[in-house]
Amino acid sequence: MSAVTVEDRGPVSIIRINRPERLNAINKAVAIEIQAAFQAFDRDADKRVAILSGAGDKAFTSGADVSDLPELWRAIPGVGFKTDKPVIAATSGWVIGGGIVMAMMCDLMVSTESTLFYYPEAKLGTTAGGISSLVARMPHKLAMEIMLLGSKVPASRAYEVGFVNKVVPNGQHEAEALAMADQLLESAPLVIGALKRLVNEVMPIGPIERMVEISQIIATVRQSEDMQEGIAAYKEKRKPKFRAR
Repeated sequence: MSAVTVEDRGPVSIIRINRPERLNAINKAVAIEIQAAFQAFDRDADKRVAILSGAGDKAFTSGADVSDLPELWRAIPGVGFKTDKPVIAATSGWVIGGGIVMAMMCDLMVSTESTLFYYPEAKLGTTAGGISSLVARMPHKLAMEIMLLGSKVPASRAYEVGFVNKVVPNGQHEAEALAMADQLLESAPLVIGALKRLVNEVMPIGPIERMVEISQIIATVRQSEDMQEGIAAYKEKRKPKFRAR
């Protein structure tokens, strides 16, 4: 069974974390497969809107799977993958830890009445730091309450402060996200893409986002054929033949 499923509805792709038995906890496979699914979505010229959801109604995701810790950055919109196409988060039940980071980095969000946002890392004595960007996406004091006090914030409160676009009855989050996608399909893709790029210029970039971006740039060099050629040429006392790959 795939850790992530993709359901195509014409120009709309529903990308779901598919581990309901583990409350859709994000393990290594989930992070890698979400990244790959969104990269494929972005490359497909016929796809125009993506919905990020979780299988079942108990949890969008319970966060990182501590028994199989992932490179969570891979699953985060705008960090592990980039796209000018709109991404809608559709949440139900628990949205824990890194799940909040994933949802907050989507462009729009639909949540069921049962949705609870919870960030317990201060209580666990660990953090990856990605949650720091939450202060750019909801009022500062509520963001700090979530991070420092570990308060469980229901969808109704998140809606009141503009963190969630719509709150719907349980079980209706994907249907409402699809209705929102239909509205997006009526708009010009080039305009939507341009607006996303411009908004990204305005939104603050958090320290973890910068770190990942720099790490990816360095990794491209370290994993290159040119680096291997440079090392080999040094050892063999000859001029390297670089090929920009």
